[in-house]
Amino acid sequence: MFEHVEDVESFAGALQRVRRHAGLSYRQLADRAHYSHPHLIRATSGKQLPTWEVAHAFLTGCGVPADLLPVWRRRWEEASRDPRDIVGLLESAEDLENLGAAVAALVRPRSLRALEQETGIPRTTIQAWLRGSRLARPDRLDHLVRSVGATPAERAAVADAVQRLSPGPEQLGAARERLSASQERLGVARERLSSGRLRAAPAA
Repeated sequence: MFEHVEDVESFAGALQRVRRHAGLSYRQLADRAHYSHPHLIRATSGKQLPTWEVAHAFLTGCGVPADLLPVWRRRWEEASRDPRDIVGLLESAEDLENLGAAVAALVRPRSLRALEQETGIPRTTIQAWLRGSRLARPDRLDHLVRSVGATPAERAAVADAVQRLSPGPEQLGAARERLSASQERLGVARERLSSGRLRAAPAA
């Protein structure tokens, strides 16, 4: 009854086979699943992934044992993202915001809390990565995506994107110069303040 599910279409086909194995029509299944039969037909169309609630009702209505539902849940999560699309997003990422959006698609549908529990990485840190406001260290980001079952191709694309978007030596040098200049200006201001020579700017 089970097979490896890679995308939305494969997941829909797997649901179809479960229904046929149970010997149920869509109308009969609708009575058991408490969803309309058009709703259940859409779940197996392969055009759009059903919500987990619908998939769960579909499976239980077909008599799938409760101990197998976690397996189906993992397959649903896998089908919720198309690996080819995510690799493409990572390869075309031009800034941290693009990278964050691609990684967010990769870890979907897990919550920040679940990711924190699975990886030990604070959710505020993960959120900053996904928003593109902070560049993650390659090893930590790999730990995150590996924990959600990223494929080797996805992990490689993540690593390449991080390397590509990391500041080079020239950018780091310029940043250090700006920091040094800022610290120098701050030091001068402190000296003036301590010596009482800091005056208000003249009125315009």
